[in-house]
Amino acid sequence: MNFLTNNPLFLQATAPVVEPAPTGLLTGMSPMEQLLLVLMLLVFAAGMGAVINLSFVFMRMQRLRMLEKYHPEVLEKVGVPVPASATIPWWKQLYDRLTDEVPVEMEEEILLDHNYDGIMELDNNLPPWWKGLFYIAIAFAPVYIYFNHFSDYGLSSHEAYEVQMDQAADDVKAYLATQKNAIDESNVTLLVDADALSNGQTLFTAKCAVCHGQLAEGGIGPNLTDAYWLHGGSIADIFKTIKYGVPEKGMIAWKSELRPRDMQEVASFITSMGGTEPANAKEPQGELYEPREEEEVETTTE
Repeated sequence: MNFLTNNPLFLQATAPVVEPAPTGLLTGMSPMEQLLLVLMLLVFAAGMGAVINLSFVFMRMQRLRMLEKYHPEVLEKVGVPVPASATIPWWKQLYDRLTDEVPVEMEEEILLDHNYDGIMELDNNLPPWWKGLFYIAIAFAPVYIYFNHFSDYGLSSHEAYEVQMDQAADDVKAYLATQKNAIDESNVTLLVDADALSNGQTLFTAKCAVCHGQLAEGGIGPNLTDAYWLHGGSIADIFKTIKYGVPEKGMIAWKSELRPRDMQEVASFITSMGGTEPANAKEPQGELYEPREEEEVETTTE
């Protein structure tokens, strides 16, 4: 018996059924309270309706006062007496001239005969202020065209674009020049200071001498001290060859092992070895390279 009375299934089966409490807006309210609530809602609705009606009446009165003060001619047209003291202030006259606005009460005078499915069309004028700006723009256009396309003072859109692109290219070069490891074959320059060449020699001895000789006289690879080059002899060409290598001839790409600054120093050291004529130099290979004048000038000393 104790087993049954302590069993959760037995307790659940024998427990009295409790109906859930009703929920809703009027739950727990007596009929009188519900009636009062309905009456309050009706009074509130009636009050809101009265307020809306009074608002429309007030707006109509304000409209008549504005017409009496600023547009007495409209009241005269519809037969409403206008006080003799009614005047139009100067700022209102100026506003009327600038907008050329036609009051709603006088729209019949500008109503056209067109009828589009019950939609009537008004013959409103463009605002004078808008037409004034349009005329100013027409007068300004020849001056603008002459200044930017025919005179020596202004730039056309194409010329301004070219100037901006040149300036942007110069800005990029100036920025990259401050970034030692943002060097590539498009902006690399020849280094001539002793520290850079010393570092380049150290890297050359460790990485390149096994194929090109300790003095760059050539071995498995070509001689780097003469004026003949297989892949170009400018600082940019040498940098590019070091960076990407020549896989078909067994030279690896060093871009994954050397930083851009390191490759610049190695390329500068190789350039400095030109004309040294070491012993046992390998015969020339490739084409004769003669440096251009701008390449001789583009050197960096740090």
